[in-house]
Amino acid sequence: MPNIGDYATAKDIEIIRELADKVAAFTADPVNNERRDQWKKINSLKGERPMLLVETGGCIDEVIPISTLVCEADWARGMERGLRNTIFCNEVVKDDHVMEPRFSYGRVVNATDFGLPVVLHRGDNAEHLGSYVWDAPLKDLAEDVKKLRFREYTFDEEATNLQKQLLEETVGDIMPVVNKNGYWWTMGMTWHAICLMGLQEFMMAMYDQPEGLHALMSFLRDEHMNGLDWFESNGLLTVNNEDDYIGSGSVGYTDELPQKDYVPGQPARLKDMWVLSESQETVGVSTPMFEEFVFPYQQTLVERFGLSYYGCCEPVHERWDVIKRFTNLRKISVSPWCNEELIAGHMGKDYVYCRKPNPTLVSVDTWDEKLIRNDLRKTLTITKGMNVEFSLKDVHTVCDQPWRLGRWVEIAREVIDEVWG
Repeated sequence: MPNIGDYATAKDIEIIRELADKVAAFTADPVNNERRDQWKKINSLKGERPMLLVETGGCIDEVIPISTLVCEADWARGMERGLRNTIFCNEVVKDDHVMEPRFSYGRVVNATDFGLPVVLHRGDNAEHLGSYVWDAPLKDLAEDVKKLRFREYTFDEEATNLQKQLLEETVGDIMPVVNKNGYWWTMGMTWHAICLMGLQEFMMAMYDQPEGLHALMSFLRDEHMNGLDWFESNGLLTVNNEDDYIGSGSVGYTDELPQKDYVPGQPARLKDMWVLSESQETVGVSTPMFEEFVFPYQQTLVERFGLSYYGCCEPVHERWDVIKRFTNLRKISVSPWCNEELIAGHMGKDYVYCRKPNPTLVSVDTWDEKLIRNDLRKTLTITKGMNVEFSLKDVHTVCDQPWRLGRWVEIAREVIDEVWG
């Protein structure tokens, strides 16, 4: 058994436990029960008021600068940063995140590539959202597709047990340590396709190599299906119906999952879970081409799950007549580039309107509350009476003023009261 001293000094553990005690106190706040109930209502299409979520990941270097960390060992510093971020969110942001009384770890699963590696070439700022180019391995689409292979997955029991052990030995007596897994982000597949053949090449293939592109998308669908079968048959899935990150900036609270025949304590099945699908990379593609080259391959995968969330940054109003055909569609991303009036008219109260406010409004040098209020007021006026959530995400700077995130939440609550009463 590994020695905890290799991952945290005695002083590190003392610091971590102090922070963990503070986090545990947040979980006892009755507001968590009220928020949990409101999330379930919205996700069951019976929402009473808009809910608010704020992500700090994009600006974490300004929220919790590395220079402020006190722990010495690498594992302990990562743990410290996560706990301090949680405390910041509870004390400063004060959005509608629910604090569940547990610490969680994920099973470690490793995967090979598709048989043809994608080589990335990064710029000087690669450690902070840097740009990159890559060598797309599919040079001759018709021939090179034949060289692709399904990814092979392996469960790393030793690494998984280490995560569990470290949590149990440092904070396991403060709150329970629970396994919660998330192995993928999306079943969209177009990102993989573009990595393999290039963005321009992907677009042009719809016109001049349709058979080859269908062959690639068929491979990716079957490959993803094989992966889903592997995770399910090996009992590695967990239900994501609580504070689990689902979609492109939401939480999964619902009483509709898992399915009624699910046995508590057993591994989840795909039909017990939420799933995200999106295709941001094809934002410039016509609806008929999206319908032919993307949607049918996504649909086969998405409908294996219990409930689905569609979209991220793409303006989904242009594809509504296609994506509404997902039989398990529940939540829809309404990005800053979406026609809010049009998509609201399509959705009504039959789906959850997941609004992504423009993050620029909290990232620009000059803080302008009037612009923020106008942005929120527009959405809330259009969606009054619908099932609405806001997810302020992709904020990559707050100009070294982390308080902006909490102030945005305060303004949002004020405008909700103004418009919704």
